[in-house]
Amino acid sequence: MRLLAPLIVTLCLAVSSAAADTIVLKNGRRIIAENVTEDASHITYQTPAGQMSIPKSIVARVEHDDFRYRSAATVSAEPLVSTPQVEPVRGYEDVAMRAVHGDSVDYAYIAQLETDSRSGDSAAVAKVAAAHHAAAQFLAGKGDTDAAIQQYRQALVFAPENIGLLLNLAVLYLRESQFTAALDPLERARRVSPDSADVAKLMGWAYYGANKMNEAIEAWTRAERLQPDPEVEQALAKTQRDKAEEESYREGETAHFDLKYYGGAAPDLARELLRVLEEDFRDLESQLDYTPVEAIPVILYTEQGFADITRAPGWVGALNDGRLRIPVQGLTHVTPELARVLKHELTHSFVGQKSHNRAPTWLQEGVAQWMEGRRSSSEASALMDRAGRGLVPSLGAMDGSWMGLSSDAAAFAYAWSLAVVESIIDAGGVTDISRLLDQLASAPSAEIALKETLRLSYDDLNQQTMAYLKRAYLR
Repeated sequence: MRLLAPLIVTLCLAVSSAAADTIVLKNGRRIIAENVTEDASHITYQTPAGQMSIPKSIVARVEHDDFRYRSAATVSAEPLVSTPQVEPVRGYEDVAMRAVHGDSVDYAYIAQLETDSRSGDSAAVAKVAAAHHAAAQFLAGKGDTDAAIQQYRQALVFAPENIGLLLNLAVLYLRESQFTAALDPLERARRVSPDSADVAKLMGWAYYGANKMNEAIEAWTRAERLQPDPEVEQALAKTQRDKAEEESYREGETAHFDLKYYGGAAPDLARELLRVLEEDFRDLESQLDYTPVEAIPVILYTEQGFADITRAPGWVGALNDGRLRIPVQGLTHVTPELARVLKHELTHSFVGQKSHNRAPTWLQEGVAQWMEGRRSSSEASALMDRAGRGLVPSLGAMDGSWMGLSSDAAAFAYAWSLAVVESIIDAGGVTDISRLLDQLASAPSAEIALKETLRLSYDDLNQQTMAYLKRAYLR
């Protein structure tokens, strides 16, 4: 996960001293205050009774101004653990060159190889598998994952026990967030090679994505025993923390969600929350023209549980790392604020999966804010003031993770990202966002996807955003 370039840290959106902030204590209590400041050990704030100060150790987080419940989407283009580099069929480079040439797949050549293989000759059968593998690799590189999956499935008809083919197919399913589908080739691979650390490593990822914590722990424990690996060790430790925290949690589910919630949360809250999520699911499905394949895990925490498990910065009020992680301590029903959080976090799942987890952070956060109903009206003046002083950030610098940002730097990043997305939707509607997400799934970079979809460079988009803010809010 890359941190945002240091330049952005200096471009902080000034928070009005008159804005009401919320200090959230670790026991769930919320204090509405003004002029909140902090030092190494204390939080100081203004109330009608005068200035007050409390120990920082009892504070979970401070929610500033309009950016309460800031989210952190940590879905990445990289998998939870890296995938093994496996070449399924060696010694058939000539076949690969004939199967793919002129920037296209030669399906007639592959069909002829299939005809030749009917003789049962082992070399002819191997050639077919090699040709389908070459086609799959080419199509995957072009971003046509569905067609690549079909080519691997065809290859396995001729080489059903080839570990390389099985693992490459599983990797494509995993990158598509089709975790249950990935388990089929992985189970077959385990039967063929029960002592493969690579198989166990990928099975852990598949089980984790499918929200099967016990099975993920078992698979990654086996992988570590077979071949110690720092990536697996880290993933295993994280999953064990999840399991320990959720051991006594209650459960609920719907067609699209698997819910776990701490015992102090009211069952009525859980039921209402699932109902709201289902409504949000249908709305996002319609607007973004996409349906996630797997059920989406949702975890409701105490404030302390959220802090312990996510280890996120204090400004993060909810998080989506493939699982929707939301603190709800003290709530008995879905408040308007919580409803916005749910829509925001669920949007991250749609955006991440539709783009094959390649959407830049500015787009992830901008779309999530727009879908939850936030608009730039209150921030437009401050943003244009920054723009007038030449302090508009490079969107390229905002592509990576924001987890290392200070609260004020994060406020600016969120505000500018929302404005950028608003300008895209103003120009071409939500359809342009949907098209951009599709293009991101296969484009070499986010800016190239933007150019191919909207005919805009990053600089062009920033200029469009400034023009939009001036026209929409500063007449």
